[in-house]
Amino acid sequence: MFDWGFLKSQSFNLPIISIGNLSVGGTGKTPHTEYLIRLLQPLGKVAVLSRGYKRCTKGFVLATPHSTMPELGDEPYQMKQKFPDIMMAVDANRCHGVQEILKTETPLTILLDDAYQHRYINRGLNILLTDYNRPYWKDAILPAGRLRESRKGSSRADIIIVTKCPEKLSIEQIQNIEKQIAPNSNQQLYFSHICYASTQNLLHGEENVTLSGRNVLLLSGIANPKPLLDYVEKSAKKTKHLSFPDHHQFTADDTLQITKELEALGKDAIILTTEKDGTRLKSMKELPPTIKEKTWVLPIKIEILNNKTQQFNQTIIDYVTKNTRNSSLSEG
Repeated sequence: MFDWGFLKSQSFNLPIISIGNLSVGGTGKTPHTEYLIRLLQPLGKVAVLSRGYKRCTKGFVLATPHSTMPELGDEPYQMKQKFPDIMMAVDANRCHGVQEILKTETPLTILLDDAYQHRYINRGLNILLTDYNRPYWKDAILPAGRLRESRKGSSRADIIIVTKCPEKLSIEQIQNIEKQIAPNSNQQLYFSHICYASTQNLLHGEENVTLSGRNVLLLSGIANPKPLLDYVEKSAKKTKHLSFPDHHQFTADDTLQITKELEALGKDAIILTTEKDGTRLKSMKELPPTIKEKTWVLPIKIEILNNKTQQFNQTIIDYVTKNTRNSSLSEG
């Protein structure tokens, strides 16, 4: 309907960047959004607008220092905790969400998290993510596959990022992917890799624990846990993986299973989980503090491969500064 002009997109007088995908999840939207936050924060106030999947609230919510995970959803809450200076908002109606943000403050830019299919907003830069291990050109539309829309939707992207790549890609691998994507003259293609940072205790934050020689109970409620499992198994002495659906809300029964599996691994075993899962585990009243004390979070970041970090960063910065309402930045 948008393609045929029956439905219209609304424009706003500030730079808006969308980060999304064609599939139902697992491409790394949150770490890529966080990458853009780190890149753009030195230039001014950054706003992030998300749907707030599986939150307990309705309508528009602008996060405060006192907002909880159930009020925002796990990923928005995670971003607000890591970047307290951003404007973090949730609203299923993205146009309404932007309007409400602008009533509060005019940020440098608004990042639309997981909004590739939300075409009611006319975004100036459309970033499409696709998983190296399950690229959209090898996938099918639901229910046969995991695609939300046809592969042809990739033509709307200004930037395509192949995510979760090996640290080193051969020229042949790159050329094969470029052939499959066949970007048009207006599209830029990049490759990104996941980097795992130092572990942090769920309750105490900045403390690092080594995985080497340890028995590890890995908890994950993410769309594609395989890269994480592979990483942990390379270091841990023994790994037991409890895999839950994406955005899984842990229950009292889950607590019993977690406790049982942890005890079976021995008294020195630890629990390892993702940042997103950690936000939900930390808010669980059913999970005893003694278990939370043994839980560690593994943060991730992304890096742009093939010596194209500067090119990618400059593309983002140029778009934002040329379209911002801040005249001094535009002139700079």
